[in-house]
Amino acid sequence: MASDHNRRKFLGAAAAAFTIVPRHVLGGPGVVAPSDKITLGHIGVGTEGLREMTSLLASPEIQIVAVCDPNRYPIGYRDWSTDGIASSYRKLLGKPNWTAGRGVVPGGREVAKDLIETYYANVRSSDKYKGCAEYADFRDMLENQKDMDAVKIMTPDHLHAVISIAAMRKGKHVIMHKPISNRLKEAKLVIETARQTGVATHFMPWDANGSMEQVMAWIKDGSIGQVREVHNWTNRPVWEQYATIPTDKPPVPEGFDWDLWLGPEADRPYHPDYTHMVFRGWYDFGGGSMADMGHYSLWTVFNALELSGPTSIEPMLSHQCGFNGVVATTFKNDYSFPTASCVRFKYPARGARPAVDLFWYDGGIRPATPDELDEDNEQFPAEAMMFVGDKGKILAGFHVDQPRLIPKSRMQGYPQQVRARREHEDFSLSPGLKQWMAACKGGKQSPGNFTNAWPISEAVNLYSVALRSRQRIRYDADSMTVTNNSDANRYLSREYRPGWAPQTA
Repeated sequence: MASDHNRRKFLGAAAAAFTIVPRHVLGGPGVVAPSDKITLGHIGVGTEGLREMTSLLASPEIQIVAVCDPNRYPIGYRDWSTDGIASSYRKLLGKPNWTAGRGVVPGGREVAKDLIETYYANVRSSDKYKGCAEYADFRDMLENQKDMDAVKIMTPDHLHAVISIAAMRKGKHVIMHKPISNRLKEAKLVIETARQTGVATHFMPWDANGSMEQVMAWIKDGSIGQVREVHNWTNRPVWEQYATIPTDKPPVPEGFDWDLWLGPEADRPYHPDYTHMVFRGWYDFGGGSMADMGHYSLWTVFNALELSGPTSIEPMLSHQCGFNGVVATTFKNDYSFPTASCVRFKYPARGARPAVDLFWYDGGIRPATPDELDEDNEQFPAEAMMFVGDKGKILAGFHVDQPRLIPKSRMQGYPQQVRARREHEDFSLSPGLKQWMAACKGGKQSPGNFTNAWPISEAVNLYSVALRSRQRIRYDADSMTVTNNSDANRYLSREYRPGWAPQTA
């Protein structure tokens, strides 16, 4: 670990000693001197990876030294538009004609390497930049890229844990997108590894969470009485959900290492319907709609209400039907998330707070319209959040933004609520990432660090366990076991292919 991080030699001149702070003075594993750039390896350079790379490139305190992805070329990527990512890079590079290919959605390590080197050549010519390395296998990157302080992980969900654990064991600081893992016990291992190694970590969905300050003020002053229920709903999934496992066997695209993409998951034939943009609809590779969106809305709610250790999780979900010859049948689906669901989590009382039921809705399902909204002649928006007390209700945006008592008459005498979501300008780093950079240099950990993410990680993984079980499950938080359905416990962890189990110590 020490050899990975002692890459810079401190100047012997006395004058230099006044401007460069030695790492042993700062303390902590892999601490980066304040005068140094944080050198970063970017693992996962598909569409979302490229979209979010712009702010890292524009930061003078970060230098991307390597990219890693099993996919080499921009083949087969899908996105919200064919030109969105390209337009962003045209603006960043100042090149109005930049493209990864006509009609091609950018992605892959060749495109990422070119973008990084082009940007740095334009704006950092005085840095003596040596170019960006590229790797197909993250293990090769961690072993061979000696000038790397940190990694950012932007891969499909099933790879998050094995990569982050390996990086932290190497003493690398870590930024990661949601979820921590798509298996409960694996998520616990990631969080414990972060605690043991002490590296700086930042879990990116924290930056999208809003403030619970106003909601908690109304709860504490009795405006809605004791909070009994929290309802949160999204219009996700907005990607294709597949009701059956692919049976055709198209060829693996040129430059795509399918074995590395599978990582710890069981071997199966390649198919594009497992990969780019649609992976999160599969239990093996993704975490479904709650893992996709619930991190953005509920993390701050979990913190404020101290929700952890649900006692039961009850799924209500759509199903798929078809014909077995001429006989109508219902598919037994233990491989992909439903197109729509509502899942209820029962959280026990804690301190002065009574028991709380948390309801998550996706696929267009939402709560029944309350009388308070009927009084205002309003309907629920497509995505939002509602807090139900025994004396009233609070309606807020999906990120707990613009909370208000309902009906509108309850707001008389209260000031208009402003948007409470943490936002930042294009090509600038979020406050959370700035805090993470400070932590890399010996400062305090970001509030979005991995060790604070257990309650939300517990919930999003139990959501998928309940959906796969297709019945109400009872959960013992201390032992992390399902107590009323022993078969459901296999969904709490994964079986690793040989060579892919994460290092545990």
